[in-house]
Amino acid sequence: MLACDFGNLESEISMINDSKADWFHIDVMDGVFVPNISFGTPIMNILKKYTKKPLDVHLMIINPDNYIEKFAELGSSVLTVHFEACTHLHRTIQRIKSLNMKAGVAINPHTPISSLESIIKEIDLVCIMSVNPGFGGQSFIETTYQKIKNLKSLINKRNSKTLIEIDGGVNSENAKKLIENGADVLVAGSFVFKSENPTNTISTLSSLIN
Repeated sequence: MLACDFGNLESEISMINDSKADWFHIDVMDGVFVPNISFGTPIMNILKKYTKKPLDVHLMIINPDNYIEKFAELGSSVLTVHFEACTHLHRTIQRIKSLNMKAGVAINPHTPISSLESIIKEIDLVCIMSVNPGFGGQSFIETTYQKIKNLKSLINKRNSKTLIEIDGGVNSENAKKLIENGADVLVAGSFVFKSENPTNTISTLSSLIN
Protein backbone atom coordinates (compact mmCIF):
# COMPACT_ATOMS: atom_id res chain seq x y z
CA MET A 1 0.00 0.00 0.00
CA LEU A 2 3.03 2.31 0.20
CA ALA A 3 2.66 2.99 -3.54
CA CYS A 4 -1.08 3.70 -3.50
CA ASP A 5 -2.77 7.08 -3.99
CA PHE A 6 -3.27 8.36 -0.43
CA GLY A 7 -5.65 11.01 -1.73
CA ASN A 8 -8.03 8.23 -2.75
CA LEU A 9 -7.24 5.72 -0.05
CA GLU A 10 -10.75 4.31 0.36
CA SER A 11 -10.99 3.74 -3.39
CA GLU A 12 -7.58 2.05 -3.46
CA ILE A 13 -8.61 -0.21 -0.57
CA SER A 14 -11.82 -1.16 -2.39
CA MET A 15 -9.83 -2.03 -5.49
CA ILE A 16 -7.64 -4.43 -3.49
CA ASN A 17 -10.68 -5.86 -1.72
CA ASP A 18 -12.23 -6.70 -5.10
CA SER A 19 -9.01 -7.98 -6.67
CA LYS A 20 -7.28 -11.36 -6.59
CA ALA A 21 -4.75 -10.09 -4.03
CA ASP A 22 -4.65 -12.23 -0.88
CA TRP A 23 -3.35 -9.72 1.67
CA PHE A 24 -2.82 -6.02 2.25
CA HIS A 25 0.89 -5.34 2.82
CA ILE A 26 1.48 -2.30 5.04
CA ASP A 27 4.97 -0.76 5.35
CA VAL A 28 5.38 1.18 8.59
CA MET A 29 8.52 3.39 8.52
CA ASP A 30 9.87 5.68 11.22
CA GLY A 31 12.50 7.73 9.37
CA VAL A 32 15.18 6.26 11.66
CA PHE A 33 15.56 2.58 10.84
CA VAL A 34 14.93 3.49 7.18
CA PRO A 35 15.22 6.94 5.52
CA ASN A 36 11.50 7.45 5.04
CA ILE A 37 8.31 7.95 7.07
CA SER A 38 5.02 6.26 6.16
CA PHE A 39 1.91 4.84 7.81
CA GLY A 40 0.94 5.78 11.33
CA THR A 41 -2.00 4.96 13.57
CA PRO A 42 -4.58 7.13 11.70
CA ILE A 43 -3.95 5.34 8.40
CA MET A 44 -4.01 1.96 10.11
CA ASN A 45 -7.40 2.82 11.60
CA ILE A 46 -8.75 3.50 8.11
CA LEU A 47 -7.30 0.25 6.82
CA LYS A 48 -8.82 -1.68 9.70
CA LYS A 49 -12.21 -0.13 8.98
CA TYR A 50 -12.37 -0.81 5.24
CA THR A 51 -10.15 -3.79 4.42
CA LYS A 52 -11.73 -7.20 3.93
CA LYS A 53 -8.49 -9.17 3.70
CA PRO A 54 -5.70 -9.90 6.21
CA LEU A 55 -3.33 -7.06 7.10
CA ASP A 56 0.32 -8.02 6.62
CA VAL A 57 2.12 -5.30 8.59
CA HIS A 58 5.88 -4.78 8.06
CA LEU A 59 7.53 -2.71 10.79
CA MET A 60 10.62 -0.94 9.43
CA ILE A 61 11.23 0.77 12.75
CA ILE A 62 13.57 0.79 15.72
CA ASN A 63 12.27 -0.56 19.03
CA PRO A 64 9.40 -2.53 17.47
CA ASP A 65 8.64 -4.14 20.84
CA ASN A 66 7.14 -0.84 21.97
CA TYR A 67 4.37 -1.09 19.37
CA ILE A 68 3.43 -4.78 19.22
CA GLU A 69 0.27 -4.36 21.31
CA LYS A 70 -0.81 -1.32 19.31
CA PHE A 71 -0.59 -3.11 15.98
CA ALA A 72 -2.49 -6.05 17.42
CA GLU A 73 -5.25 -3.61 18.38
CA LEU A 74 -5.14 -2.16 14.86
CA GLY A 75 -6.04 -5.51 13.33
CA SER A 76 -2.73 -6.92 12.12
CA SER A 77 -2.94 -10.56 11.04
CA VAL A 78 0.79 -10.84 10.37
CA LEU A 79 3.30 -8.61 12.16
CA THR A 80 6.82 -8.58 10.76
CA VAL A 81 9.81 -7.06 12.55
CA HIS A 82 13.33 -6.64 11.22
CA PHE A 83 16.07 -8.99 12.38
CA GLU A 84 18.41 -5.99 12.39
CA ALA A 85 16.15 -4.02 14.77
CA CYS A 86 15.59 -6.66 17.45
CA THR A 87 18.02 -7.24 20.31
CA HIS A 88 15.93 -10.09 21.75
CA LEU A 89 14.30 -11.56 18.66
CA HIS A 90 12.94 -14.72 20.27
CA ARG A 91 11.14 -12.70 22.95
CA THR A 92 9.70 -10.37 20.30
CA ILE A 93 8.38 -13.29 18.25
CA GLN A 94 6.78 -14.89 21.28
CA ARG A 95 5.11 -11.60 22.22
CA ILE A 96 3.64 -11.24 18.73
CA LYS A 97 2.26 -14.77 18.84
CA SER A 98 0.81 -14.29 22.30
CA LEU A 99 -1.41 -11.57 20.83
CA ASN A 100 -2.83 -13.95 18.20
CA MET A 101 -0.83 -12.61 15.26
CA LYS A 102 1.47 -14.49 12.92
CA ALA A 103 5.10 -13.54 13.56
CA GLY A 104 7.30 -12.48 10.66
CA VAL A 105 10.98 -11.58 10.51
CA ALA A 106 12.37 -9.42 7.70
CA ILE A 107 16.02 -9.44 6.65
CA ASN A 108 17.82 -6.73 4.70
CA PRO A 109 19.74 -7.57 1.51
CA HIS A 110 23.08 -7.79 3.35
CA THR A 111 21.83 -10.06 6.16
CA PRO A 112 22.66 -13.76 5.61
CA ILE A 113 20.03 -16.48 5.87
CA SER A 114 22.23 -18.26 8.42
CA SER A 115 21.26 -15.55 10.94
CA LEU A 116 17.85 -17.21 11.26
CA GLU A 117 19.06 -20.76 11.77
CA SER A 118 18.48 -20.95 15.52
CA ILE A 119 14.98 -19.48 15.37
CA ILE A 120 13.50 -20.57 12.03
CA LYS A 121 10.97 -22.97 13.61
CA GLU A 122 9.50 -20.14 15.68
CA ILE A 123 8.85 -17.86 12.70
CA ASP A 124 5.63 -17.98 10.66
CA LEU A 125 7.04 -15.88 7.81
CA VAL A 126 10.44 -14.62 6.64
CA CYS A 127 10.37 -11.50 4.50
CA ILE A 128 13.42 -11.32 2.25
CA MET A 129 14.03 -7.71 1.23
CA SER A 130 14.87 -7.77 -2.47
CA VAL A 131 15.58 -4.01 -2.44
CA ASN A 132 17.14 -1.80 0.22
CA PRO A 133 14.23 -0.92 2.53
CA GLY A 134 12.80 2.57 2.75
CA PHE A 135 11.42 3.51 -0.67
CA GLY A 136 9.14 1.94 -3.27
CA GLY A 137 9.97 1.63 -6.96
CA GLN A 138 13.51 0.29 -6.59
CA SER A 139 15.13 -2.28 -8.87
CA PHE A 140 15.10 -5.93 -7.85
CA ILE A 141 18.37 -7.32 -6.42
CA GLU A 142 19.24 -10.44 -8.44
CA THR A 143 21.04 -12.26 -5.60
CA THR A 144 17.61 -12.66 -4.01
CA TYR A 145 17.06 -15.91 -5.91
CA GLN A 146 19.99 -17.57 -4.14
CA LYS A 147 18.79 -16.27 -0.78
CA ILE A 148 15.40 -17.87 -1.41
CA LYS A 149 17.08 -21.20 -2.17
CA ASN A 150 19.21 -20.94 0.96
CA LEU A 151 16.19 -20.12 3.09
CA LYS A 152 14.12 -22.93 1.59
CA SER A 153 16.94 -25.35 2.36
CA LEU A 154 17.06 -24.16 5.98
CA ILE A 155 13.27 -24.46 6.32
CA ASN A 156 13.33 -28.02 5.01
CA LYS A 157 16.35 -28.93 7.13
CA ARG A 158 14.61 -27.76 10.29
CA ASN A 159 11.22 -29.16 9.27
CA SER A 160 9.71 -25.70 9.61
CA LYS A 161 6.45 -24.41 8.11
CA THR A 162 7.75 -20.86 7.64
CA LEU A 163 6.46 -18.97 4.60
CA ILE A 164 8.90 -17.10 2.36
CA GLU A 165 7.83 -13.58 1.39
CA ILE A 166 9.63 -11.40 -1.17
CA ASP A 167 9.35 -7.63 -0.85
CA GLY A 168 10.74 -5.21 -3.42
CA GLY A 169 10.92 -4.97 -7.20
CA VAL A 170 8.41 -7.77 -7.83
CA ASN A 171 6.88 -7.68 -11.32
CA SER A 172 5.51 -9.91 -14.07
CA GLU A 173 9.04 -10.67 -15.30
CA ASN A 174 10.35 -12.18 -12.08
CA ALA A 175 7.22 -13.39 -10.24
CA LYS A 176 7.15 -16.89 -11.70
CA LYS A 177 10.89 -17.42 -11.15
CA LEU A 178 10.56 -16.29 -7.53
CA ILE A 179 7.85 -18.88 -6.92
CA GLU A 180 9.83 -21.57 -8.72
CA ASN A 181 12.80 -20.87 -6.45
CA GLY A 182 10.68 -21.33 -3.33
CA ALA A 183 8.84 -18.09 -2.52
CA ASP A 184 5.30 -18.35 -1.13
CA VAL A 185 4.22 -14.70 -0.85
CA LEU A 186 5.04 -11.83 -3.23
CA VAL A 187 4.68 -8.16 -2.33
CA ALA A 188 4.02 -5.88 -5.31
CA GLY A 189 3.60 -2.15 -4.79
CA SER A 190 4.68 0.24 -7.54
CA PHE A 191 4.24 -2.41 -10.22
CA VAL A 192 0.56 -2.63 -9.30
CA PHE A 193 -0.41 0.91 -8.34
CA LYS A 194 1.55 2.66 -11.10
CA SER A 195 0.09 0.44 -13.81
CA GLU A 196 -2.75 1.54 -16.10
CA ASN A 197 -5.10 -1.10 -14.69
CA PRO A 198 -4.07 -2.26 -11.19
CA THR A 199 -6.81 -4.88 -10.97
CA ASN A 200 -5.65 -6.53 -14.20
CA THR A 201 -2.03 -6.30 -13.09
CA ILE A 202 -2.88 -8.16 -9.88
CA SER A 203 -4.72 -10.79 -11.92
CA THR A 204 -1.70 -11.19 -14.18
CA LEU A 205 0.61 -11.71 -11.22
CA SER A 206 -1.83 -14.15 -9.67
CA SER A 207 -1.97 -16.21 -12.86
CA LEU A 208 1.83 -16.40 -12.98
CA ILE A 209 2.21 -17.80 -9.49
CA ASN A 210 -0.83 -20.05 -9.11
